[in-house]
Amino acid sequence: MFRNRNTTAGLVRRLLDGLTPRRVGLIVLGAMICTFGIHNIHQQTGITEGGVMGLMLLVEHWLGVSPAFITPVLDITCYLLAFKYLGGRFIKISAVSTLSVSLFYKVWELFPPMLPDLSAHPLAAALLGAVFVGVGVGIIVQQGGSSGGDDALALTISKVTRWRLARCYLFTDVVVLVLSLSYIPFRRIAFSLITVTLSSFLIDRVQSFAFRRPARDAD
Repeated sequence: MFRNRNTTAGLVRRLLDGLTPRRVGLIVLGAMICTFGIHNIHQQTGITEGGVMGLMLLVEHWLGVSPAFITPVLDITCYLLAFKYLGGRFIKISAVSTLSVSLFYKVWELFPPMLPDLSAHPLAAALLGAVFVGVGVGIIVQQGGSSGGDDALALTISKVTRWRLARCYLFTDVVVLVLSLSYIPFRRIAFSLITVTLSSFLIDRVQSFAFRRPARDAD
């Protein structure tokens, strides 16, 4: 009986290892910021995405496969790669961040748009949306997690190639956006390119900030 209790307690400690209240709080904050921008700016103005989301839209358009099937396959593939190169701790923290992102998507959907419609001002939408995504995802990545398959893929590429994180995000986004020219007008892709360029830079800057903190502040 006592052995079972000790085993259970040990399992709980392993599951919670690294998930400090501070880290979880920052992950939730990052999820709230990035989903707010995506819901209130990107989805309202029709700015398309690069990375996994853009690839999902591309496959749906040309092959007619439902996103309900494509998205899990792409995300699982990215997380399997991440598990191989980044380890189980990354997957554990990413589970918390991915659930937080999903939760806040649902929360924002309960409310009408909270920002003015920027459809007539696509450049402003691209820049402002990039700030929300860059800062929000940057906070999540800073804490050792990811908001979805895009982040897991970029972090894996960075680990393998030793490229800066901004370069990895931009590489995957640009590849998908170029392929998306096969069905999306160039003008719309151009604003998406502005968004992914700025958001990639901000994610890298926010994520790098963690390494400049004094050691006594680290988790």
